[in-house]
Amino acid sequence: MKTVHTALTIAGSDPSGGAGIQADLKTFSALKVFAQSVITSITTQNTLGVQGAFHLPVETVEQQLGALLDDKKPFAVKTGMLGNEAIVECVARQLKRARIKKIVVDPVIRSSSGKTLLSAKGVQALKEKLLPLALVVTPNIKEAEILSGMKIAKPGDRLKVARAILKTGVKSVLITGGHLKGKPEDFFYDGGRPLLLHAERMGDGDLHGTGCVFSSAIAGGLAKGEPLASAIAFAKEFMAKAILGGVFSGTGQGSVEPLSSLYQNEERWDIFQRVSKAMEILKDAKIGHLIPEVQSNLGVGLEGARTHQDVIGFHGRIVKHGENIVTLSPPQYGGSKHVANIVLTAMRYNPDKRAVMNIKYTLELLKICKRLKFTTATFNRADEPKKVKIKEGSSLEWGTDTAIQRCGFVPDIIYDIGGFGKEEMIRVIADDIETLVDRILKIHRLCK
Repeated sequence: MKTVHTALTIAGSDPSGGAGIQADLKTFSALKVFAQSVITSITTQNTLGVQGAFHLPVETVEQQLGALLDDKKPFAVKTGMLGNEAIVECVARQLKRARIKKIVVDPVIRSSSGKTLLSAKGVQALKEKLLPLALVVTPNIKEAEILSGMKIAKPGDRLKVARAILKTGVKSVLITGGHLKGKPEDFFYDGGRPLLLHAERMGDGDLHGTGCVFSSAIAGGLAKGEPLASAIAFAKEFMAKAILGGVFSGTGQGSVEPLSSLYQNEERWDIFQRVSKAMEILKDAKIGHLIPEVQSNLGVGLEGARTHQDVIGFHGRIVKHGENIVTLSPPQYGGSKHVANIVLTAMRYNPDKRAVMNIKYTLELLKICKRLKFTTATFNRADEPKKVKIKEGSSLEWGTDTAIQRCGFVPDIIYDIGGFGKEEMIRVIADDIETLVDRILKIHRLCK
């Protein structure tokens, strides 16, 4: 057995699994940090909101935390929902006595549905007792306003609010930007030069548990020995994946999924195996007559794919050799940027449309596609904007987008009749690699 890095969460229990202790433990585990926990409150909640909370007796919280600290100090601590003044003071007292340095405070004060999760006296105790011990506090906009007693009416107000919070004795302030309009820009201040931490907005709508998972990811990075700046940067990347992997487990608000990265690793291997098997089927079928002069490729995107590295394809393309087809390497993620552009564009309109292969265009093949009752759409290369023509790899993205917009949905077939220096082409689109292969083989059999 080996000694592991440990991280401790001190927070409330969320029976829905989307936030609180449950989300913290999943986050630590996803980061390969051994997770410890002290429960402060038992909430009654589901995806529709928080209905109530029972704060544990302070003696029970003290006994849980004391037992852990008497054994061995964790490498980092994250605090979440603390409930009331007595629990805040208890936690602060014990962490101070244990001389814990890497403390991340997520100041959980109210639920998104408006339920009070920390009393007014608890907020004051947080500012006076716990924040002076913390390495960083991670309030959202509303929480930062409560901690500072000031309003954030415009982005420029964050600096004065952060300065006010810094006066509590906390070493740094990270005001999260998920509730801002536009891009979710985080604001970091430690008394030096303010930093804006940029990010793209992921997914649709607000998800439950973002604050818990983000602060836990920072604590997990600190527990592994990362400096604060690196831990925050990694936590932002981790959050992007957790948001993209968000789930609906009930009839209300969706939740982030901290384990989505682990699930995606499993999915990567699964798709690799399925694409490898599919290529053997296509090779055995001898579909060389379907391959255009510029050769073919295929792409299959991971669930929630966003970049070329999320789409598997073949370096060197799929090459015809008479009636046979040859691949120069096994399938690889990022193997074909051109086909990946088609996949990613189709997925923006319909996330289920994750598989694409290009074949040659002839009028006969197009008639076969229509005979098979495949839905079709087209675009005209002559309409391609100049700025698209001069940008490498953007033509297929533009063409796919144009064809989808014209027909109002993602069709089974997108074709074009070519243009100057551009070979005419048919792209076959499907939900998955098996359906894609089935469609290719149906076309193949009817044109032999």
